[in-house]
Amino acid sequence: MPDLPTPQDDTEAALFSECWDAVLSYADLCTAGSTAATELARQAFATGMRDLRAADGHDLRSAGRRAPRLPRIPLLLSAVRTTAADWETEGKGHMLDPELRLWLHSDKAARYTAPPTGRPLALRALRDMQQPDAELLWLAEVEALPLSVVARRLGLDPAGVSDELAQVRVLFRDRCRRSHLDAPKDPQCRGYVRLLDAVTRSPVAETPDDLSHHLARCADCAEAAACLRLHGVGLPAALAGGVIGWGGLAYLERRRRAAEVRLGAGRPDAPEPDGRERDPAAHKNRVLRNGLLVAAVLVSLLALAVSLMPFGSTDDGAAPGGDPGDRQPVADPGSALPSATARPPSHTPRSSASASDAKNTADHEDPDKDPDHKDPDPDPEPQGTHTSTAADPETSAPATCRVRYDLVNQWPDGFQVTVTVTTERPLDTWRVAWSFPDGQKIGQMWDANFTQKGSRVTATAADYNRTVPADGTFAFGFLATWQGKNAPAHGFALNGRPCTTA
Repeated sequence: MPDLPTPQDDTEAALFSECWDAVLSYADLCTAGSTAATELARQAFATGMRDLRAADGHDLRSAGRRAPRLPRIPLLLSAVRTTAADWETEGKGHMLDPELRLWLHSDKAARYTAPPTGRPLALRALRDMQQPDAELLWLAEVEALPLSVVARRLGLDPAGVSDELAQVRVLFRDRCRRSHLDAPKDPQCRGYVRLLDAVTRSPVAETPDDLSHHLARCADCAEAAACLRLHGVGLPAALAGGVIGWGGLAYLERRRRAAEVRLGAGRPDAPEPDGRERDPAAHKNRVLRNGLLVAAVLVSLLALAVSLMPFGSTDDGAAPGGDPGDRQPVADPGSALPSATARPPSHTPRSSASASDAKNTADHEDPDKDPDHKDPDPDPEPQGTHTSTAADPETSAPATCRVRYDLVNQWPDGFQVTVTVTTERPLDTWRVAWSFPDGQKIGQMWDANFTQKGSRVTATAADYNRTVPADGTFAFGFLATWQGKNAPAHGFALNGRPCTTA
């Protein structure tokens, strides 16, 4: 195994302790084996440390004025990405993940070396923020660290860190809004700027149809919508996808699971705290997880989330006036504001209902049950709930698949899930359907496409993961919203045949 980087002083030793597991976790996503992952992480960490030392030297020469740069962890993750690009150029691409190699030769990768105005909006906004504010936003939203840990790491008052984070989110939004305003646009995009700003301020009113259609076609405005919308589940994904680039959502999932392990809430099959998988076969399955994790696809999914989720009026008013760069940072150890952190409800299974009640509920929620509903491509999957006793040749067939529904993380208005399916039969393509019991709504999905009609969801294969061998496994993940209760999904079926739930 390659030697790990050797810190030169106490400051670098502390940074290594705080950041090495994040760097290694992302390097593992980028490579084709654990040895390559360690080597990539080692080189990237050394490169990132040189960049940090250069920035610190610039600060000293500039009489304390900090040059704009990313927070420490995303700076080191960017070094992983650039080191991987160097490997590809140097003929070491065989050590990298195949999907990453394709991405490195795409226009999406070119955005990260383009002039500043052409780079992803979240990257520009985070880099433009004051350093303490940017560190607070990244550690809380992407690394998913408890606020008490974030406060201790940044030297903040734990009693006020929640309110400081809320203010920093608004500042990030304002930076994104101004960057979006300043970017060159065609006349149609300019016509939607004010409307986009208005509808992303609140989660309770409808989005005009013309704006929804525009977001579905315009990647730049969809990216702006993801960054401007602070409500729901989009901000961490917008940050991870925009700042890291390839593999952003997979990295986000790993960091949330690693945080659960550190808190003692990890499952036996969860990764180690350094983000690496315990299951030796998981690295193979990981490749299937990464194909859609590129910035352009991310913003398209987030555009769907913006267009499908309600918006409305708010008491926010206009964005803060003036230039946030000319004030003291919110995440300042000298500030202390009272706060209260709400704890999400416990995750409990839904109690069984009678067969007749379940059928009535399914008929009410599922548009397929409406005799007046016209669907040009009806879903042949069994509808309703798992308590229905109606005879059905598909649902009565023996199960040839197993599904594991893993609740990766849950917060007061949203949650993240990974669905893993094992099939006994070889597949040329796949379609997985299930029902939500409590009105949950999916906003984003990766490694699959999805449709949702009432409580019923259907996920279909992406172009790169259609084929699955006999006894093979595939996986996909999603972000969704919930209210009141968040019982697990049920009634899983693969290509119209029922699956057992692990």
